[in-house]
Amino acid sequence: MSKLEIVMFPWFAFGHMIPCMNLSNELAKRGHKISFLFPKNAKIRLQKLNLYPNLITFYKLTIPHVDGLPYGAETTADVPKSLESLLATTFDELYDEIKSFLQNLKPHFVFFDIAYWILDLAREIGGIKTLFCTVFSPAAASIPFVKSPDKTASTAAELVKPPLDYPSTTVVLRENEAKLLSFLFHEYGKGVTFYERVKKGMTGCDAIGMRTCKEIEGTFCDYIATHSEKPVLYTGPVLAEPTKGPLEEHGLSDWLEKFEAGSVVFCAFGSQMILEKKQFQQLVLGFELIELPFLLVVKPPEGTNSVEEALPEGFKERVQEKGLILDCWVPQLEILTHKSVGCFVTHCGYGSMWESLALCDCQLVLLPRPFEHTLIARLMEQQLKVGVEVLEKDENDLFTKENLCKACEMCDE
Repeated sequence: MSKLEIVMFPWFAFGHMIPCMNLSNELAKRGHKISFLFPKNAKIRLQKLNLYPNLITFYKLTIPHVDGLPYGAETTADVPKSLESLLATTFDELYDEIKSFLQNLKPHFVFFDIAYWILDLAREIGGIKTLFCTVFSPAAASIPFVKSPDKTASTAAELVKPPLDYPSTTVVLRENEAKLLSFLFHEYGKGVTFYERVKKGMTGCDAIGMRTCKEIEGTFCDYIATHSEKPVLYTGPVLAEPTKGPLEEHGLSDWLEKFEAGSVVFCAFGSQMILEKKQFQQLVLGFELIELPFLLVVKPPEGTNSVEEALPEGFKERVQEKGLILDCWVPQLEILTHKSVGCFVTHCGYGSMWESLALCDCQLVLLPRPFEHTLIARLMEQQLKVGVEVLEKDENDLFTKENLCKACEMCDE
């Protein structure tokens, strides 16, 4: 097979860039050349993932400043959720720089996700194929074909039922319609909604790449292929292999080694999830109720400057021998595959789903927060039957410490 020249241009979120980096490695393994475009402050995280530096070349982009953003902000990790739309504006202002790059390189393919304007550049330059490379689950990626922008004032009963095998998908959409509408139709960049970015990308590209396999989510992918009228290509989970070295950062190796095999409960909420203070306190108190050693990786709750200041009174002293709480990046794959870890409490991000399914033997407790993660939780519990979801909520739709403890105990039954 002839070798391809591919440009990888993901959205400036690590949840998008890292999967694209893993996919780049898989392509480079087959001899293809990759030009990976990213902001300069992402280099440290991405460079250590580059397994084929002779075939994968990094190009650091000059990120323009937009009023309202902190100076130096280049990725979603640098800004709160409320400022992501402004970050998307800076992303779109790279149009001329990307155009010049593509004109000089003349690649065979551009892989993109929310940069819908890549389609115009590819047509203008000519000879470039485009692949919409989504990191979302196929269930979430199918939503733009379920819900149309003229339905923004609709009631839950008017939601179009997707012709899918998974009835829980429709239930989740109905239960979360307000969140769905807000997510899809709010401005994400200047003068464009998130819905428009995804819909234009999926209907205007040459092909769609899905980070899954047909055996697990083929029904959703068939639905997307039918409604987008584009071929859907399966990439598989494309995960990085966990390293075998010790977990030296933050003393994790020594801490985990203190406990028996399969006894530690590990909980991680991703790089962007921020809990309300009340919900955070229910989370940590739930781990105390479980009476097992636990490792929690979570951002400081809303309205606080640190995790420690948000802890319930006396909590730190009560769990100091068996509980470790961190608010920084950790090597999740290496932790999941450590012999001491026996249970993984996950927010059901798509990357975490694949890591837990493909690379570890942990019991899974599903604690989805954004509505799109609820789709993944229902897939894992109801269709794949690989985990237990914390379903019971209080009157404010918040989980309680008792229900978290109950779900973890069910995993051991």
